[in-house]
Amino acid sequence: MTIKRISRALGIAASLAVVTLSPPLAFAQQAPRAGDERVTAERVQPGRIGGDRNERRQQRQRSQAAAPADPAVIKAEVETLFTTASTACQVTDSKMLGVSAEQVKIYEAACAEGPGYILVASTPPQVVDCVILDSQAQAARAANPEAPATSPTCTLPGNQDIQGFLKAYATQAGVPCTVDQVKVRGQSGDGAVIYEVGCSGVDGYWIEKNASGWKKTECLQLVSQSNTCEFTTPTEQAATVKSWLAGTDAASCDVQQVRLMGQNANGRFIEMTCAGADGAIIRQNAEHAVQQVYPCATAQQIGGGCKLTTTPPAATPQA
Repeated sequence: MTIKRISRALGIAASLAVVTLSPPLAFAQQAPRAGDERVTAERVQPGRIGGDRNERRQQRQRSQAAAPADPAVIKAEVETLFTTASTACQVTDSKMLGVSAEQVKIYEAACAEGPGYILVASTPPQVVDCVILDSQAQAARAANPEAPATSPTCTLPGNQDIQGFLKAYATQAGVPCTVDQVKVRGQSGDGAVIYEVGCSGVDGYWIEKNASGWKKTECLQLVSQSNTCEFTTPTEQAATVKSWLAGTDAASCDVQQVRLMGQNANGRFIEMTCAGADGAIIRQNAEHAVQQVYPCATAQQIGGGCKLTTTPPAATPQA
């Protein structure tokens, strides 16, 4: 599986390029100074009381920007944007962040369930969830801690528990462990956001949500495909394989190392080493039940044999 960096793959920087926030006071022009030639030379043309059309438009914009925002109006505007963008959110809190250089309004909203969003009232509206924006901001800080922020971030109280939102995703994806860490990893080839889930003491996962629902992939499989899991250690993977051995011929194995060899129509094959004992290869079904155990001494025909354990072949019985 190949993933792309989230900031580049989702095009957040590009999609929010218009979101250079301008606070209301940024639209106020400098007060004229005494003796300024621009003031003394100004003339009011007939039919243009108070200046030309462009100046009157700017005055209206300044007045609108400076006017206090009605929370009920902001919420109604945000809900309209969500409807237009076909994004589900029961708005619990909202605020206007400012306007772009093109006079497009920008909002933040918190939702009753799940993360909130930054919304740009463009045509069509742009809606980006706070988890993605937080991930982008963290990546930017890691790359250059001194660089100023270049895109908006979520600041409403209801949007601050990013890890809580991510752990909820893990629960929705059916991750069967105590989740201790989650992060955005990137984007898959079909556009789905990929999250890495770390599990306490056992193997972790990558999860992603597509049109048919959540998909989860074990780190044991990902590592065999030359991917990495930042939150999972080899010891945690060994503990996971050990948990599958109860009631089998390999139940006594104190698993030290594991290697996913591959799978075929008969099942999935995993090599393991055992502390103070010979290693083995196990074959398991889709439910992780171990169907057969092959000691390394006699497993040369199973996927090329054991690689983690150096075991001489079994002696040929004498005639």
